[in-house]
Amino acid sequence: MESSIAFVRLTEIDPAEIVAHMSDPRVAEHMPLLTFAWTEETVEGFVAAKEACWARDGLGHWAILHDGQYVGWGGFQKEGDEWDFGLVLTHDAFGLGRKITRKALDIAIADERIPFVTFLLPPSRKNLGALNRLGAQPLGKIEYDGETFLKFRLDT
Repeated sequence: MESSIAFVRLTEIDPAEIVAHMSDPRVAEHMPLLTFAWTEETVEGFVAAKEACWARDGLGHWAILHDGQYVGWGGFQKEGDEWDFGLVLTHDAFGLGRKITRKALDIAIADERIPFVTFLLPPSRKNLGALNRLGAQPLGKIEYDGETFLKFRLDT
């Protein structure tokens, strides 16, 4: 039996699950902008900000379920004229990234507003094979909120 991936709104997830996820140092290892402790209040603000993106752009970040269990969050966020794809999985779900990304990219491909997506990865991410296999093109380094990221583009 094949496992299932589902995208639901972040509002459907118990904030305590998101706090536990984002408080895991193995998750924070590749998140240079994660410089604060997550609390239920932090989650409340985070979810409100992501819901505002949905209201403004008609698309945003989802909570991701694998066989009905929360395994992380991710999706598309409009940054200027570009749609950036982000994915933050729980440590136990790191192996699901390719399957989840493929499902999300199918949504982008079907959306005429999204001619391409961008990806920002911290330089600490050394294994970039998945992006290469997708056909994403490196665009170089950029600064975002005072941190350096590697930027990639994938035409949809």
